[in-house]
Amino acid sequence: MGLIGPLPARVPAEVKELVLKSVEEAVAAGFVHAGACALWGVSDDRVYRWRERARVVGSLVDRAPGGHPVHGILPTEIEAILAVAEQWGPVDRSHRKLAHRGSYESLVWVAPSTFRRVLAAHGLVLPQTPPRTASSKKPWPDWLVWEPNRIWIWDVTHFTRARRAVFAIVDMVSRRWIDTLVSTEETATQVVVIFERALEAEGLLDLLTPERLDLLTDDPRRPILLAVSDNGPQMTVHDTRAFMALVAIAQHHGRPHTPTDQAWIESFFGHIKGEWPHLEDIADPVVLEAELARVRIEYNSVRLHESIGYVTPDDEHYGRGEAIREARR
Repeated sequence: MGLIGPLPARVPAEVKELVLKSVEEAVAAGFVHAGACALWGVSDDRVYRWRERARVVGSLVDRAPGGHPVHGILPTEIEAILAVAEQWGPVDRSHRKLAHRGSYESLVWVAPSTFRRVLAAHGLVLPQTPPRTASSKKPWPDWLVWEPNRIWIWDVTHFTRARRAVFAIVDMVSRRWIDTLVSTEETATQVVVIFERALEAEGLLDLLTPERLDLLTDDPRRPILLAVSDNGPQMTVHDTRAFMALVAIAQHHGRPHTPTDQAWIESFFGHIKGEWPHLEDIADPVVLEAELARVRIEYNSVRLHESIGYVTPDDEHYGRGEAIREARR
């Protein structure tokens, strides 16, 4: 029969018949019933049940599992499930929600698994949520020149222990950390302060000549640089837009819900908090501001930046980067 070891939980009828016959012959030969059963690796109670079933039912074939449980689902409940799915399927789009919708509407009380099983048995598939319409990335303006101080990216991050918001401006070409502002608020006022300070530090205020400012705002000769940011309220508020136009800075906003459009500044904040983790443990805002100023010097003049060929942002910003990279070859 190909059997090795104790009999499994379910065996064919011919195996049962063989066991019964061999046990009966062993008992007739003087063996103990339990001992004969042990040779087969089966309990004597199980053999007694087989013998009784063969006598009463006349067959040792196992019946299909399931039976007729008293808690089985009723035909009327199946009809109610299908009705709920037809009416509310396009709204709820989930067998879990539909199961609760049935009880919510006092139509049917079943478990979510039962609801799903009935739908599957009838070949029904719930409608799925349609995907969002893909948005296209806004192209860079044609007048943009890829060189330092022509394209800045800026954003705000938070240091929760100090309860402060930190504005930062980074040059996207040289990766230089241009300026930082620590504040309790995130409004257009902080934007004006940090950009005025950054423009003065980089010597760009001299570019704001009357001739340039008299040009139309959509004239490609007017902007002195491009400021890239997300769509936060402090970036898009009227006062910020008015200030940017006043100092001839063009704005470029990323797509909503698409942080990769601002990957430069997101990566920057990640490196600052990851490589100088003590910044997030500072609770005193004055100490935080002093430490950020120290870290900014180290970031710009000491730390080698991978994306610009392992030179410092200062090297790249002031034109020394290419010579350093060339000397390595």
